Amino acid sequence: MNSRAFLPAATALIVAIFIAATLIVQPLMRGARIDFTENGLYTLSDGTRSVLSSLEEPVDLTFVYTRQVGQEFPAIRAYATRVREMLDAYKAVAGSKLRIREIDPEPFSEAEDEALASGIRAVNSDGGDPLYFGLIGRNTVDDERVISFLAPEQEETLEYDLTRLIARLDRPEPATIGVLSMLQGMSGDGQDSGYTLLQEMARSYQVQPIENDFFALPEDMDVLVMVHPPALNDWQAWLVDQFILRTGRVIMLVDPAAKTSQGSDFSGLGDRQIRSDLGRFGDVWGVHLSEEALADTETALPIQSDAGEGRTTVVRHPLYLSATPQQMSSESLITADLSRSVNFGAPGGLILDEESPFDTQTLIETGPAPSWIPPDRAVTDLNPQDTLELYEPLDQALPLAVRVHGAMVSAFPDGEPEPAFPEDPVVAELARAEAEKAKPHITTSERDAEILIVSDADMVDDGLYVNLQDSTAFADNGAFLMNALDVMSGDANLLSLRARSSSRRPMTRVDKMRDAAQARYFDEQERLEENLAQSQARLEELQTRSAGDGFFEGNVEATLTEEEQTELARLRQDIVETRSRLRTIEREFRQEIDSLEGWLKFINIFGGPVLIGLLGGLVWWRRRRKVTV
Repeated sequence: MNSRAFLPAATALIVAIFIAATLIVQPLMRGARIDFTENGLYTLSDGTRSVLSSLEEPVDLTFVYTRQVGQEFPAIRAYATRVREMLDAYKAVAGSKLRIREIDPEPFSEAEDEALASGIRAVNSDGGDPLYFGLIGRNTVDDERVISFLAPEQEETLEYDLTRLIARLDRPEPATIGVLSMLQGMSGDGQDSGYTLLQEMARSYQVQPIENDFFALPEDMDVLVMVHPPALNDWQAWLVDQFILRTGRVIMLVDPAAKTSQGSDFSGLGDRQIRSDLGRFGDVWGVHLSEEALADTETALPIQSDAGEGRTTVVRHPLYLSATPQQMSSESLITADLSRSVNFGAPGGLILDEESPFDTQTLIETGPAPSWIPPDRAVTDLNPQDTLELYEPLDQALPLAVRVHGAMVSAFPDGEPEPAFPEDPVVAELARAEAEKAKPHITTSERDAEILIVSDADMVDDGLYVNLQDSTAFADNGAFLMNALDVMSGDANLLSLRARSSSRRPMTRVDKMRDAAQARYFDEQERLEENLAQSQARLEELQTRSAGDGFFEGNVEATLTEEEQTELARLRQDIVETRSRLRTIEREFRQEIDSLEGWLKFINIFGGPVLIGLLGGLVWWRRRRKVTV
């Protein structure tokens, strides 16, 4: 075979081998991925992989996205691509147990009917047609769960939201939440009455109230919520201890000065139990509640205060704390997506033992210089001025909410205590029957515990975060606790998930250049704009005075004095020059940024061809040199 015939044949053979290799390797390597992103954006967590690999029945996911409308919004378009890539990663792990499809709900289409019927939110857009951007999940028994809108600003919790939706479809039964509290608003099942938080819990879970004199905890309880609990006797504390070791999901809201605690003596503190704490569990977990309440001028919440003579005024009260998202953990799923403050009323401080063997994570903390306030003063109607008189700032922030995680040990090393039964024989017999149902004593955890401790019980009161006029929340107290319930009541694998880094990559150099330019030009721009406003106001005044009827109508300067005519001309010239200078400042402001943008465009457009040309020139030069030699 001559060289002319060999070259086409070899080329055809190489192409055929490439196509055959692609067809063979692609099915084998379908699930293989290498993630080169800095924050592992395309690497699923172990918890997600565990949920997907253990699906018992197929789950159907429908990605709802209006493509044409979404293309008009760069952030939405980029995030839609991110969601698709995440769903592809889920599909690669789950295989046939996860079925994914995408629909484009154009106006008056069947896809739009399906989206609206499932509860996908229609978001108004500038173009007239609504934007649909959500996810519908269904299982084999027609249970349905929906993410009504995939907000780009909540990208950090995207993996958790997707995994939670799939886990709930795989096991659709609502979790049972036991509630133990001395607060009137947290009593009952939340169906018809109670705080907004309790009613919201009842809509999502099976709420089981626990009596203060309980001798047994509800069976099959998934999470125990204790909000300003009564002082527990040894038997009750042991029951809680054993629940923690076996189930390990507890939310405890304790308080050194519970303003919402009720008692029989309305003229004073009476028999009100204003304090609740961690009892013997504090020593085991390495977390203690302070004896005194906290005030904080840094996070003081604005409230209405009596100004005397029947008047009220809004002042910042240091006893009422408003912790902003900057004072919350961005790594915990419980707090990562909170965008508003969490409000507290005379909370305590949580004191952490540095030698505790358990993993502790501060979720919310005070400002940098809080102060201790005596609890008997904090629980009264202490006004802001009296609070400031007691204020002695500390030199560090203190935790208000802490997560404790790990394998626990029993707070009862000597075993099960003897229950103290009531004196009434009938009630005692019933209590004895309940106590006999208790499971045998264990000393170590059967599973890692997940415990949330908050140093304020008043935070569940509607007055601290709900607008009583229209029942809308103005703070994230409810969202904070509902997030905790979502995390704890779901699949155990969800607890291993964390808020992920965003795929958004801000141009930090451009931001620094913009900040530097603002520092240089802002003062001058502000001065020029102020002069421009004054000149325009004076010009309008002169023009208004000169506007008249009759013979001089239409001649602006005819009725003005010579000095006013000179001033009018000067004002017009000043306005033109000021506007010109403002345009110059705007150009100078963007000069460096535009220059950088130009270089980036040049590199992106010509960088590749220039590099290839240089490499080709280098190869040609080396070959020519060899021939010459």
